[in-house]
Amino acid sequence: MNVESFQQLLKPVTDFVSSQAVDPALAEKLNRRFPHDGETFNAIEAACHKAISDGWMCTQGSAGRRFGRVIESSDETGGLSVDVVDLENIVGPHHRHPTGEICMVMPVTESARFDGNARGWCVFEPGSDHYPTVTDGEALVLYMLPDGKIEFTEQ
Repeated sequence: MNVESFQQLLKPVTDFVSSQAVDPALAEKLNRRFPHDGETFNAIEAACHKAISDGWMCTQGSAGRRFGRVIESSDETGGLSVDVVDLENIVGPHHRHPTGEICMVMPVTESARFDGNARGWCVFEPGSDHYPTVTDGEALVLYMLPDGKIEFTEQ
């Protein structure tokens, strides 16, 4: 597994997401199209764990909050950037989503929740903001940003 093969693995998802409006209905569509117990979801999750253990994903930060941009937004990704974070019982830094945020939640600890969401997909609309929070354990979160836009704020 390398960045190029990871991007190819994500292609069905980035193609689908880039053709949709970033709104609450998108989470429902993603959960139907790429269910949390489905082949695509499981393959992406396994690839994330492999890439982390191989040392090229989640290379920034420290224990409890590791992160990193994996793929820059481009035509090949439908204008989506892809980041992966590994969070454990933490409230992360406040940020705003100028163009929205599409998240794939992959609990490492079965009980872990990302902003209250269990395993599966969640979507933050354009203009929304939050403190990304993982409770009850550890979770990986792959998030896609239209045009790669995110604004970290001081709260």
